[in-house]
Amino acid sequence: MADPAPAPVGDLAQCLYLEILDAGGRIAAERIADPQRPALAELLRTGLLISDGLDGAYLAVDPRLVAESLGTEMNTEAARLLNRAECLPGRLDPLITAYENVRHPIEPAVCDVQVIGREQVRRRIAQLAADCCEETLTAQPGELLPSVLETSLHQELPMLRRGCRIRTLYRPGVLAEPSAIRYAASLTEAGGEVRLLDEPFQRALVFDRAAAVVPAAEDHSRAALILDPATVATIVAGFERDWARAERVRWDLLLDTAPARTAADRVGRLLAQGLTQRAVAARLGLSERTVAGHISRLREQHGADTLFQLGWLMRGGEDRD
Repeated sequence: MADPAPAPVGDLAQCLYLEILDAGGRIAAERIADPQRPALAELLRTGLLISDGLDGAYLAVDPRLVAESLGTEMNTEAARLLNRAECLPGRLDPLITAYENVRHPIEPAVCDVQVIGREQVRRRIAQLAADCCEETLTAQPGELLPSVLETSLHQELPMLRRGCRIRTLYRPGVLAEPSAIRYAASLTEAGGEVRLLDEPFQRALVFDRAAAVVPAAEDHSRAALILDPATVATIVAGFERDWARAERVRWDLLLDTAPARTAADRVGRLLAQGLTQRAVAARLGLSERTVAGHISRLREQHGADTLFQLGWLMRGGEDRD
């Protein structure tokens, strides 16, 4: 709830006004003590008090009349400000056009590494995304919040439309997140690339191979903005190495079957239906190597020696004698 508007006059001025009302609404000038002079000036300025031209006395004015007068002035001023606000973007059009037509290189900072807080990180990433001209690299091994994915998509779709390349790495666990599948499908449909890597890798964002953002705290409350060319090049080299090993995914094929369980569970369910490793990979839009990794973990979890035995165990052992 918004705070109420402040009174037109202060407490001392209100007290003086009430004192004048007690005196019948009129007070002689000589009865105003020196400490009351600022309050008198305030009442005269707002129109709650006027000077009687005959003998220099002061007369109280109906506050309702004052309210109407002040309200009219405020409405006029508000209309003037609104008009200025509406005209402001148009007056800045030449500057906006000039800014958009200039390629904005990432400016060198006072130091090559800056540690910044969460809110600064969000603003800085938004600015880097807006100024990005060629390519963004994203390595995100952790949890993906739907709200963060939505914000990322709003930033990345305009980048793709202006010709930037976007490459993103995730862990296979995102296959258990419907919001992540929808995000990846939307991004790839617009021209982005999203792959899965079933190996540990470091979280990082790289813009135009000139600026990188990496975590500076375990809880991600702070991040390091890196502008040092050698360090950024090292981060890019690590990303390229991971990208080459990562698996392509047909995200569009997963939209109609957004998972409610983990990727390993989905592999297990398909094995229980009698599908081969190759068939499971084709059904899920994954590589056989990724599926083989899930099968290996499932065999260890269920104590199965063979793929046939694993499928039987995943069915619950219905055929057990």
